[in-house]
Amino acid sequence: PAWTHPLLARMPEVHEALIMPLGHGRLALGQRYQIGRKLRAKAYDQAIVLPNSFKSALIPFWANIKKRTGYKGELRWGLLNDLRYLDKQRLRMTVQRFVALASGPEVNAIPKVSLPRLSVEPFHIQASLQALGLKQVQTKVLGLCPGAEYGPAKCWPVDYYAEVAKQLAAQGWTIWVFGSEKDKAAADAICRATGKDIHNFAGQTSLGQAIDLLSLCTVVVSNDSGLMHVAAALNRPLVAIYGSSDPKFTPPMHDQAKIVIQPIECQPCFKRVCPLGHTQCLTAISPQRIVAEVLGLVNMGEH
Repeated sequence: PAWTHPLLARMPEVHEALIMPLGHGRLALGQRYQIGRKLRAKAYDQAIVLPNSFKSALIPFWANIKKRTGYKGELRWGLLNDLRYLDKQRLRMTVQRFVALASGPEVNAIPKVSLPRLSVEPFHIQASLQALGLKQVQTKVLGLCPGAEYGPAKCWPVDYYAEVAKQLAAQGWTIWVFGSEKDKAAADAICRATGKDIHNFAGQTSLGQAIDLLSLCTVVVSNDSGLMHVAAALNRPLVAIYGSSDPKFTPPMHDQAKIVIQPIECQPCFKRVCPLGHTQCLTAISPQRIVAEVLGLVNMGEH
């Protein structure tokens, strides 16, 4: 999708990004066939198909790519000619399942997964600061990412985020709040409760600008979300708060990430909305606990 282009542009390993014009869920057989035909001229040796859907295997097939690798999924016999069978007990993490497709089918070992790294250029950072009317920051910066595309069962309470912001602003930190247009209401509430020394970037930045600004944060506090993974790939000290999801499946890939989870009987449920209506897996995580984790990461970095 076009929105991922700023991420791919910051991955030195990626030589070219091909924008997919079709929205999620659309079959559009004619358009997929035309895309496949155009790709034939590139004469790719291999396509690794990550989604398990039927439609995701069509373009590599119509592009005449010699080796088409992916898991069995739905109705993909013939479309994929390097078909794998997923052992979910052996490959528990999503990233392991994807990386395993890069090895031969005979390799049964759990793949070694290197930490992802996004490359941010200083002139891009400067351009983003200027575009948003910001100067180089002289204080510690706390990045807050209060949204989660998946749903509210992943979102730590807004007033808890505000309390963390207030406590650290009182200690001289600058607070930056990140998110998409959908996260604007939550970000506005945090800013109203915090007062000065806080900048609301929710819905105000492109993804590229958000990446550039996140790279300047001293510590990032985030729900289990896309921006959490971005902060990890930027090598920023990170406090990752998990609610309905499970860090065993989709952990932040970073050795300075502190995962905060409140184990209760129903967690993880993997639901978008708490089926019991209490979201105790999140409300039981106090702002004081998160502040302590943030300061602990700073102290760790200073020693």
